[in-house]
Amino acid sequence: MPARKVIPIVPDPARVRRIHTSFAWLDHRLLRDGHLDDMSLAEIALYVFLVLAADRNGVSFYNKATISKKLNLDWDDFERALLEKELIAFRPFSPGDVDGFYQVLPLPGRVEP
Repeated sequence: MPARKVIPIVPDPARVRRIHTSFAWLDHRLLRDGHLDDMSLAEIALYVFLVLAADRNGVSFYNKATISKKLNLDWDDFERALLEKELIAFRPFSPGDVDGFYQVLPLPGRVEP
């Protein structure tokens, strides 16, 4: 017997979210492919912040002090983890600078058409 299709019901139709200006999105594969399972809460917070702050190329230039303060998180641990997981890339403003450009990278793996 085929699976029954669930039709979503909006719990509060008077308050459906509308996108009026800028827009950010998170790839569903974060959840579906288990990326979130491998991320700490600090890493998830940083990743979501960078997605929300990014331009159309995934680039944000918020400085580390501002991000750390807004998220109330220690910087070094989760920055390193996201770089190692290749979820973000970083390029300093100048050699040796602690601040620079962050880029949210495409998730690894195949993208379904």
